[in-house]
Amino acid sequence: MRHGNTINHLGRTYSHRKAMLNNMACSLIVKKRIFTTTAKAKELRKFIEPLLTRSKPQNDTMHSRRTVFAYLQDKEAVKELFDVVGEKIAERPGGYTRIIKIGTRLGDNADMCMIELVDFNEVYGVKEEAKTKTRRSRRGSGKVAGVTAAGTDSIEEAVIVDEVVAEEPAFEAASEEVVAEEPAVEVASEEVVAEEPAVEAASEEVVAEEPAVEAVSEEVVAEEPAVEAASEEVVAEEPATEEASSDETSSEGDADASAEEEKKAE
Repeated sequence: MRHGNTINHLGRTYSHRKAMLNNMACSLIVKKRIFTTTAKAKELRKFIEPLLTRSKPQNDTMHSRRTVFAYLQDKEAVKELFDVVGEKIAERPGGYTRIIKIGTRLGDNADMCMIELVDFNEVYGVKEEAKTKTRRSRRGSGKVAGVTAAGTDSIEEAVIVDEVVAEEPAFEAASEEVVAEEPAVEVASEEVVAEEPAVEAASEEVVAEEPAVEAVSEEVVAEEPAVEAASEEVVAEEPATEEASSDETSSEGDADASAEEEKKAE
């Protein structure tokens, strides 16, 4: 008989049940959400919430870390619990986990649920900002408002005047900068004047190139006698053509005379 025994052994031995809860607690701390049966989730909540209370910053001592490590037997889970989860749940006075049922399992029809850390849920964990309500009273509101408005206007005018006065040296500094820039303009003009001799030198180079043009014209004049010599050679060749024509006519006359002598001989 049970006799009021509230511990659910989950059908396992003591060592098996303890190892299973240690493993599930480490998974919940690291992943912040796991899916399991409803009976296991309820036993896990009883197991892990005292450990979460020890992980708060006000309870973060060497003794607390060693006590939690005795249950979890995982250094990474203990580090995550005290460094991340403990800082997140520092202001929550209990109720660190949430169980949400999701139906039954297909194989054995067991009740399934999701257990998660409340402060790491982005959907349910959003807190609405409380709107502050202001009470308005009609008694003497106009007089007080007028006095305060006049006071604020005078303060704003005083601040604006101070700002204008503070800005005036800036304009003077700007004018000084403009005056300081004028010598730069003079230097630029001096550079332009310095460039003029360069233009004169360029004109001298052009003048120096003119004798070369005259030399080219002399070469052209020197070539003209060669053309005259070529014309003399052509004139000299003309008598040769006349001599050739006279030779041809004499040869034709000899041929006619020989032909007549042959006729006579016959």
